[in-house]
Amino acid sequence: MTTATTASSGTTMSTSGGGRTVINDSVVAKVAGIAAREVPGVHALGGGAARVMGAIRDAMSSTDLSQGISVEVGETQVAVDVTIVAEYPVPLQDVASRVRSAVTTAIETLVGMDVTEVNVTVNDVNLPSDDSDSAAESRVL
Repeated sequence: MTTATTASSGTTMSTSGGGRTVINDSVVAKVAGIAAREVPGVHALGGGAARVMGAIRDAMSSTDLSQGISVEVGETQVAVDVTIVAEYPVPLQDVASRVRSAVTTAIETLVGMDVTEVNVTVNDVNLPSDDSDSAAESRVL
């Protein structure tokens, strides 16, 4: 028999005849973040402030793979909020749909929990000229 409970520390535990498995909420968020980043048309995850902090972490070689991801983990189900920056000119609804699908598949396959919803917020659109401008700025610095 397998049962799942949520500990007060934000972890999901499952027990069976052979022992128990504990999966922290941060692991679920990281799995969702990795899946969302791999979707074509996603430039970055997170809002403006999160992206600034992410750039600082990247410069220090410490990428936060759960940036822009918020998870609510229950006993057997997960709800996920994802904030993305989309590439221009990709259709935003298509990118959001692919992010939903990728996150759901990753969590259900790797974590083994049911995903009740994946809410996607498109926070910004990255223009190709934005990348060349930021590359030029980094060369000047």
